[in-house]
Amino acid sequence: MSGPVKGEKAAGGKPQLTQQGSIRRTSLLDAAETVLVAKGNASASLRTIADAAGIRIGHLQHYFPTRADLIKAVLERALDRSLERLADATGLRVSPDAPSDIQPPQGRADTADVVAVVLAEQDDPRLVRLYVEVWALAARDDDTAQVVREFYQKYVTHVAALVQLNRPEWPADFCRARAETFVALVEGAALLRSGIAGTRSSAMDAELARQAVRMLSD
Repeated sequence: MSGPVKGEKAAGGKPQLTQQGSIRRTSLLDAAETVLVAKGNASASLRTIADAAGIRIGHLQHYFPTRADLIKAVLERALDRSLERLADATGLRVSPDAPSDIQPPQGRADTADVVAVVLAEQDDPRLVRLYVEVWALAARDDDTAQVVREFYQKYVTHVAALVQLNRPEWPADFCRARAETFVALVEGAALLRSGIAGTRSSAMDAELARQAVRMLSD
């Protein structure tokens, strides 16, 4: 089986993969997402995911030694995809490996457009379910909880950089507080807007968007 090339690192410090290894890694992440979404966090053992991918557990652990390593990669891929959608829709480019590095299309990002893209992701029931299952797994597994905390710290850093870009006169601590509030607002809203914990309404959508924009720039 072809896997990471020992001693070599790609951008961001990740192991350099051969083409076959990259394909295999993608298939393993796909299998992990499928198990989480279709069977739930309680079934998300390495053995179950290996079975879903059609490989032995030892082959899975060649790429992801622990379940926390696998969850980390699943979350990183989800964030990378979100950043790609954001760049395509708004021209705002954010480096996945340098959370504070933001390249706006014209010096200032349109926060309403950014919020629209972020909230539109909650229209994908599979994506919302993926995050909900990871949250539930983190609630009872300390290693996964640490991975989730690191993921959201990175997410908050991205948002804080955006706030600072739009409001350079604001202190860094205040920008981060705004970013943390934005993330809490949007992530909590996913439970209601998805129907998992509430009923979505156009009035709520409009107020959510208004408050989210306010957190980023007003």
